[in-house]
Amino acid sequence: MAQRPGTPRLIGELNDRAAIDLMLSAGPLTKTRLAQLTGLSKVTAGQLLSRLESRGLVHIVGAQSGGRGPSASLYAVVPSAGYVAGLHIGPKEITAGVADITGTLLARLSVDPTDTPDPVSTVRGAMRKVARRAGIPMSKLRCLSIGTPGMVDPETGDVRYAFDLPDWQVGVVESLRGDVRRPVLIENDVNLAALAERSAGVVHDDDDVVLAWVGRGVGLGIILDGRLHRGAGGGAGEIGYLPVPDAPLPKGVTNPRNAALQSLAGAEGVRRLARAHGLRAPDAVGCVEMATADSVRGGPFLDELATRLAIGLAGVCVVLDPALLVLSGEVGHAGGASLATRVEASIAQMSPNQPRVVVGNVDEPVLRGALQSGLDAARDEVFSVRRI
Repeated sequence: MAQRPGTPRLIGELNDRAAIDLMLSAGPLTKTRLAQLTGLSKVTAGQLLSRLESRGLVHIVGAQSGGRGPSASLYAVVPSAGYVAGLHIGPKEITAGVADITGTLLARLSVDPTDTPDPVSTVRGAMRKVARRAGIPMSKLRCLSIGTPGMVDPETGDVRYAFDLPDWQVGVVESLRGDVRRPVLIENDVNLAALAERSAGVVHDDDDVVLAWVGRGVGLGIILDGRLHRGAGGGAGEIGYLPVPDAPLPKGVTNPRNAALQSLAGAEGVRRLARAHGLRAPDAVGCVEMATADSVRGGPFLDELATRLAIGLAGVCVVLDPALLVLSGEVGHAGGASLATRVEASIAQMSPNQPRVVVGNVDEPVLRGALQSGLDAARDEVFSVRRI
């Protein structure tokens, strides 16, 4: 792409986008405060705000008293400048949400994916229902962002090795894009959880972060130098396949439920370990919750579970050397600080690299990550320097 010269027009366009990003992150700003944050003069900041207001991208939302003089107008991004839909696809539930361009969640609902075997119809139906609940016409949705288990082909968007979603075959994403007639983004669910924790959760200034998802399966979301790392084929972070001691080796590219790290730290492995410690609950989450409430039987169980997780995560830390490791997923959240503290100590015994281990705090992180991914794309379109 040819480089555009630094003309006054281009510089003005870039300043406009910088001002919008500041209002999205910091909230409503006065002309004076915007000038301070951007380094622009008050006159230039005023011209910028007038330009954005005339395009319907910002509006006055109130006033701020500054002392003896008249109150200063507060400007904010117009929420209705754009909307996005996000979906978290699971084997037993699809969670859908709609957010406006500021990131405010307007509506959320869940649907049963087994009502129809056709993924395209299921996604379209969920999208329409959540848009209706938000009071937004479908035509106003600028993109659809989807989080799904499995490996997502970086070129086609096809989902591979999503064993819990047998109907998501090659070609589904292409059909979906033709059906909804708007951009469709699709990303691995654990990757989206990592993005959610980085944008609105426990990750603050750290640029090298690993999110360990412990639930039905075990997976990683990897952020390096502040950017999501997917790998050449979209398979970075599929740690469930990692061969570890005391676990059968995976035989071919099949569901590793009974092999590798997955067999030790996935839901079934957690339940077996819990039974061995006299803890019986209907599912892995219940077992871990029972353990955190029972210091006598629960302590040894959590110690061993932490060791199992650390066997896989210590290797990741040696290779990637993250500053922060976030525990997420149903089991990770159930273990809370008790499990996180033990995992940190276990990794420290196995690896010279010793990241802090914390528990993620974003509610429904996959859905939130899907919405954030959609918002990033929609904002680039709505606030593009070519459009401003």
